[in-house]
Amino acid sequence: MRTLITNIGELTTNADHGMLRDAAVLVEDGRIAWVGAAADAPTHAEEVVDAGGRAVIPGFVDSHSHIVFGGDRAAEFEARMAGEKYAAGGIRSTVAATRAATDDELRVRLRGFIAEMHAQGTTTVEIKSGYGLDVETEQRLVRLAAEATDEVTFLGAHVVPTEFAEDPDAYVDLVIGPMLDACAPYARWIDVFCESGAFSVEQSRRVLEAGIARGLAPRVHASQLGPGDGVRMAVELGAASVDHGTYLTDDDVAALAVSDMVLTLLPGVEFSTRQPYPDARRLIDAGVTVALACDTNPGSSFTSSMPFCIAVAVRDMGMTPVEALWAATAGGAAALRRDDIGTIAPGMRADLVLLDAPSHVHLSYRPGVPQVRSVWKDGVLVAKRS
Repeated sequence: MRTLITNIGELTTNADHGMLRDAAVLVEDGRIAWVGAAADAPTHAEEVVDAGGRAVIPGFVDSHSHIVFGGDRAAEFEARMAGEKYAAGGIRSTVAATRAATDDELRVRLRGFIAEMHAQGTTTVEIKSGYGLDVETEQRLVRLAAEATDEVTFLGAHVVPTEFAEDPDAYVDLVIGPMLDACAPYARWIDVFCESGAFSVEQSRRVLEAGIARGLAPRVHASQLGPGDGVRMAVELGAASVDHGTYLTDDDVAALAVSDMVLTLLPGVEFSTRQPYPDARRLIDAGVTVALACDTNPGSSFTSSMPFCIAVAVRDMGMTPVEALWAATAGGAAALRRDDIGTIAPGMRADLVLLDAPSHVHLSYRPGVPQVRSVWKDGVLVAKRS
């Protein structure tokens, strides 16, 4: 099956010169077969889609989410808006609700989030566990996540559950022993929340090294609530990405700039918690590779909208519109160490978004306005707005 998308007013490719005008894209068997000027487009396509002068961009790559969970934390959000400070411990309330939910209840909700993400242009999503914090539930979460994505992360070290409050090291033993044994077959990644109120650098290192020994690649939550040594530990262990980075020292930035690690910024968190926004301009100018992701979760960032995160990154974090779009597509692909997504070029997966706008700039220029018209994942139409 060949599909030609033509009459594209602006095509953001993230490859070569990055932007083409009056362009076309040929899709064949789920891959990009050809990219170029519309006037030179191949004519042998079974399906032709007229973009009507609108913009086409790569599908968003959301490299950080927590979308398998039960319960609701709207009251916690309301309290924060009334002045309460965000702290890591709120995760435990979601843990209780998630443990009580059935597989079918969690699966239905997960599928709803995936559909919601598709409708907003996200074609690849990473999903973490971390709301079970016991062997049985953590295994359930990674198993369910694996039904929706290849990018599954085991995050048993999210916080210390209540039953281990007096002996957190015993919980680490559980995470790197029976829990890792149960979850590793379903996961590609291992993650840890290296933060005050969660896990120390020493505990985090134990978790990551155990995961690496089992063939899982490391990712790290760090420097969300305050400065610490988590970023440099992540660099030392060769993590694919360190996520949050709200509070970074000059040494952190220098270490990131000379590494091949991606710093994933999560604008929805700062929006929802009223923490200061990270300075993306400082990071990009220093040579750090930056990604953007939603961090969809019920506590600190209950948004699944990559366009919203792009708008916030441009408005409040010092990114240009094209930098923010790159970070939400090719940057996310780099954070997942994927070389088949995030770019529109021959051989890449045909993950494409047709905007109801003439330019990618409208993603940040018109915040809150639905602008995703059609979404293709692997060449298959997965969302369309009439």
